[in-house]
Amino acid sequence: MAELSTVARPYAEALFGAARDDRAGLAAWSELVAQMAQVAAHPEVGSALSDPRLSSAQRAELFAGLLRGELPQAGRNFIVLLAENDRLLLLPEIARQFEALRNRHEGVAVAEITSAFEMDDTQVKELLAGLEKKFGTKLTAQVKVDPSLIGGVRVAVGDQVLDTSVQAQLARMRDTLAA
Repeated sequence: MAELSTVARPYAEALFGAARDDRAGLAAWSELVAQMAQVAAHPEVGSALSDPRLSSAQRAELFAGLLRGELPQAGRNFIVLLAENDRLLLLPEIARQFEALRNRHEGVAVAEITSAFEMDDTQVKELLAGLEKKFGTKLTAQVKVDPSLIGGVRVAVGDQVLDTSVQAQLARMRDTLAA
């Protein structure tokens, strides 16, 4: 995985630099890059783009044709560049790094919230408000459900983890009793 992120980084940084200066804005580019990543991640698309009978121009045209909506010229140029360098299948990693650059630029961090039970929007907003005070930064939530937590939540923001799950509390009690 480290190799993929290393190869994808210059593309993500170049795209972010171009998107930051574009009048369409980072949000529009973020949406476009996410759509490109979703298309590139599809197994059938990967097989088609790996066909050695296709030239890089044909790969670029095929890929651009799979995207919905009007593709700006800069987006088309990016696809051509990726096709020429045989990097279209790196788009999911490029998109991930693009979003990280956007979040850093906007002063936003991602809170990966894992809950034992499904959380509604109100609960997520209340939890985010408290977490933003604790971490001192604007947060966006990525919520997952993991029943093995038994109860409570586990939150990861960057390399900081706040684990208030029942599973973690039971593990701490076990360690205390074993000591």
